[in-house]
Amino acid sequence: MEPRIDSPVMSVPGALAALQRLSTVASHHAEIPESTRLFVALRASQINGCSVCCDMHSRELKILGEPDERIFTLAAWREASYFSDAERAALALTEAATRLADRPDPVPDEVWAQAARHYDEAQLASLVLAIASINAWNRINATTRQITGEWVTQFIPGAEAAASAA
Repeated sequence: MEPRIDSPVMSVPGALAALQRLSTVASHHAEIPESTRLFVALRASQINGCSVCCDMHSRELKILGEPDERIFTLAAWREASYFSDAERAALALTEAATRLADRPDPVPDEVWAQAARHYDEAQLASLVLAIASINAWNRINATTRQITGEWVTQFIPGAEAAASAA
């Protein structure tokens, strides 16, 4: 498999910085656990079939110290006992906001209400931006068939140290 074109975020001036800035702002606006943010990113990436982001965020979760069971069962989070109620609410919101066209009411009130039980308004705003951000990355990568590989580690803080410690 070959990419259709070079990644637009690498070839369009300013695109990489803009998307990275959105991702950073979304993740640092409110106190949401880093693991929750990464599970949200990984779950959206699984749904969207983005190998680059699945690879990257799985590696980030490992570096963060997440156990394999949580990473491996994320796609079946509803049936896995490894996730907290707050994480489940964030994942449900992620799935709804990622699959907007799959139902007449894209993000049902019960999904939003469940998330609102676990996250305050600032955290919800941060989650919504994080979900939108990862979906943008996924759509760019999947549309242009970007191929994952070891090169993704250059974008993962701490990846070099984790590799040398292994």
